Amino acid sequence: MDEIARFISERENCDVTKQTSCGSSQWASFRKYETADEGKKFFVKLSRKDDSMFRGEKAGLEALREAGSPLMVVPKVFYAGGVPDGFRDGNSMIIMEHLNFGARGDQGEFGTALAKMHAAKIDGAEEFGFEVNNTIGETPQKNVPMTKDWETFWVESRLLPQLKMSRDNELQRLGDEVIEKRVPEMFKGLNIKPSILHGDLWSGNIGTVDGKPSIFDPAVYYGHHEADFGMSWCAGFSPAFFEAYWSVIEKDEGGFEERKIMYQLYHILNHYNMFGGGYRSQAMGMLKQLL
Repeated sequence: MDEIARFISERENCDVTKQTSCGSSQWASFRKYETADEGKKFFVKLSRKDDSMFRGEKAGLEALREAGSPLMVVPKVFYAGGVPDGFRDGNSMIIMEHLNFGARGDQGEFGTALAKMHAAKIDGAEEFGFEVNNTIGETPQKNVPMTKDWETFWVESRLLPQLKMSRDNELQRLGDEVIEKRVPEMFKGLNIKPSILHGDLWSGNIGTVDGKPSIFDPAVYYGHHEADFGMSWCAGFSPAFFEAYWSVIEKDEGGFEERKIMYQLYHILNHYNMFGGGYRSQAMGMLKQLL
């Protein structure tokens, strides 16, 4: 057993006897650790970067667990921080319970669970943002300082950082024009209250555990509930999902489709900044559509 197995055994007062590699992403690798007698399973994500990403994920998962219970299953986190002394396959890690995720379940049930999570009243969620900065993919996501005005938060902590990161003069010019001319109109007349958001809600971060809806790998913050539809272009939400969701939270019909494009724009810009390629033309098309 490696240093992480010994770390988990000592920290959780158990005897880890098996470890399994579970693949990797562009910015993390994954392992499963198991005990023989108690039947406990731990899921570990490892990174070469510092522990700020995983500390942000820990805070987000804990907030989602509080807001989503009992309808939404969210992994319990045991630790986020540096790796044990002597471990050389990473610099930081997060340890959480290993859940047996199943395929996407009933979309209506998921829509209801998500809406009730968005509608949950949470201590400390009076403003937009979050207690710590975190990441969206591997991109830093600014949540601090929190602010009482949603438009200000969305522009200064979401759109502008992504536009500046692109170092693309044409994207920035069109983005500035959308921010100046169109964003204020999109929020006019809306009474937007902070909801806890998953922040990166696409099909790869949604599943079921024992038949109940489950979410994981978040980029949590408090924001406009509609912003969680920003990844709907690759989330596969069905009409049954939206029907169930809007039965809990009333839909603001006026301007919804435009706001949905704007919320998707943030994620398309982030994908362009991470992966390049055709995401630039998508972002350009969305900006022109909004104008």
